[in-house]
Amino acid sequence: MKPTLVIMAAGLGSRFGGLKQLSPVGPSGEYIMDYSVYDALSVGFGKIVFVIKREMEQDFRAALSGNLERVADVHYAFQEMANVPKGCSLPPERVKPWGTGQAVLSARHVVNEPFAAINADDFYGANSFAALHRFLTSETVNTYKRSQYAMVGFALSNTLSESGSVSRGVCVCDADGKLIEVNERTHIERKGMQVYYTEDGQDIKLGEDTVVSMNMWGFEPDIFERIEAKFEDFFKVNSERITTAEFYLPAAVDAMIKEGSADVSVLNTDERWLGLTNPGDKDAVSAAIAKMVESGKYPRSLWRRG
Repeated sequence: MKPTLVIMAAGLGSRFGGLKQLSPVGPSGEYIMDYSVYDALSVGFGKIVFVIKREMEQDFRAALSGNLERVADVHYAFQEMANVPKGCSLPPERVKPWGTGQAVLSARHVVNEPFAAINADDFYGANSFAALHRFLTSETVNTYKRSQYAMVGFALSNTLSESGSVSRGVCVCDADGKLIEVNERTHIERKGMQVYYTEDGQDIKLGEDTVVSMNMWGFEPDIFERIEAKFEDFFKVNSERITTAEFYLPAAVDAMIKEGSADVSVLNTDERWLGLTNPGDKDAVSAAIAKMVESGKYPRSLWRRG
């Protein structure tokens, strides 16, 4: 069975200032997620699942109809505010999506096979998809009776934006390449010759080769039950700030590691990240993709759009 690619595309793009998932960056109008799908299909992934807000459906279908949908088995899953754990109530003043943890959980009704989960607005590179595909299609030995998942690890220096701060999952790994913990840092940027993240008004230095998560994960379907349990915990822990708190996927995985229910293999890649976090990122992303097209890494028109 071919693994599935789940693309988290329900974000509002508050820092970018618009629907960055459908912002053209390729020479024939391709979006960043087009390149992710192209790379995934090239190494053997099967169906593609887009997790979106229901009000985005018309825009997505119009953008993908007759293009990507001609060459791939495309499905949609909806990340909705009202989908909260049993016994939990939806705060009427909550306006933003619950976060990447709920985004993956939203795909549970259309995914029954091993799958990769990625962000729609991040470019990961072909080698990253190849490494994740090898993991998802390999025979793993579950010595400790734990679920076996994977995360593609990027060097921090390869994931920074020249036009503003970024959010990254800062990782700690053991000598065997297993993830020990991952902590979401929401304000990372280069200042002078050093890289820092800001927390509680303080700048804390990070090494250039620090392994970070770009939300590129490999899971078995049992992850859905585990994420649902962590979503319930999220409501309990954040009861006093539930209108603004965000249910991050890395935090949910981190909790699974610490309770001993999952092992996560870190698949290191030397690919350089491209992405649309800040408004100034688009020109840099388009220029980088143009160079890859010129070098023959990608065709000028992925889906014969132009």
